[in-house]
Amino acid sequence: MGNGSEKGVLELGTAPSPGIGLALGGGMARGFAHIGVLNCLERHGIKPSIVAGTSIGSVVGGCYLVGKLKFFEDWALSLNRLKILSYLDIRVRSAGMIGGSRLNNLLLQHFKDINMEDLPVPFVTVAADLLTGHEVWIRRGSLMQAMQASFALPGVFPPVERNHRLLVDGALVNPVPVSACQALGARMTIGVDLHADIIGKAAKPGQQYQTVAGFDMFNDADVPPEEQQKVSTGLTRRLFRRERNSPSLFGVMISALGIMQDRMTRSRLAADPPDIHIKPQIGHIGLLEFEKGRELIALGDEACEKMMPTIREAMRLFLPPAPPNRPSK
Repeated sequence: MGNGSEKGVLELGTAPSPGIGLALGGGMARGFAHIGVLNCLERHGIKPSIVAGTSIGSVVGGCYLVGKLKFFEDWALSLNRLKILSYLDIRVRSAGMIGGSRLNNLLLQHFKDINMEDLPVPFVTVAADLLTGHEVWIRRGSLMQAMQASFALPGVFPPVERNHRLLVDGALVNPVPVSACQALGARMTIGVDLHADIIGKAAKPGQQYQTVAGFDMFNDADVPPEEQQKVSTGLTRRLFRRERNSPSLFGVMISALGIMQDRMTRSRLAADPPDIHIKPQIGHIGLLEFEKGRELIALGDEACEKMMPTIREAMRLFLPPAPPNRPSK
């Protein structure tokens, strides 16, 4: 385990006074729903004392804790198909199809010199060790590197080397990291699950496969020619082009990962259920439909708002007010 600084269960002695633990799950573009959930909690004056994030959940959680959630929301709302394609820097000889340099430059602008120890509350990002398959909890060091490791989707982004280990997307081992919040002493946990209604929903009528990106880069008449030219290399066409009534190679890979994450989520939450389970109804949106940020944020807010009476009741049960101090005699 290296120096032991990345496995949360080895650091329980540093945990603060117990309170609300917020677990933000993985789900690629669907992670924009986390923004709506956090906006809802903020509106009701509810602040977690522990935050854990997997994959896109680690990115949203990190933005929230450094006070940049509004920036992230504005960026999400600015995305369109052309802008999304501009972030694709396809690599031929690499551990991932997308180098991620353009995305990394964006992260550098906002998180370059921030360490996880400097955050206002304990923050855990979840990754997976590519060699052993072990679940890794990152709690110290560069916030940017921790987020990169947590969303390093195998085959898409290259692994992140940290403490002599290659780390990949934490959704492979713990899609909704409720267990990390519990291990750090949270008395009440809120889990945001982006896979509650995922299977079979993101498909067009009569289509036998899920829509991943919401559009076909080379066959869809709705995609302007200038967007197709952005990704006109031969390799990109082989990855993303599809025949009529069949998915692309990239689409099959992403859909398969989505199925795996759905099954893993069910298994992990059965063993470590949250006290509050927020389940945005977003299964009809493709895993890479990043241009649907506005709808995803609204659906996340709606799901949280519906659970607010239950959240309030749970807070009364799990977080009773401390008794007043008695005067000394």
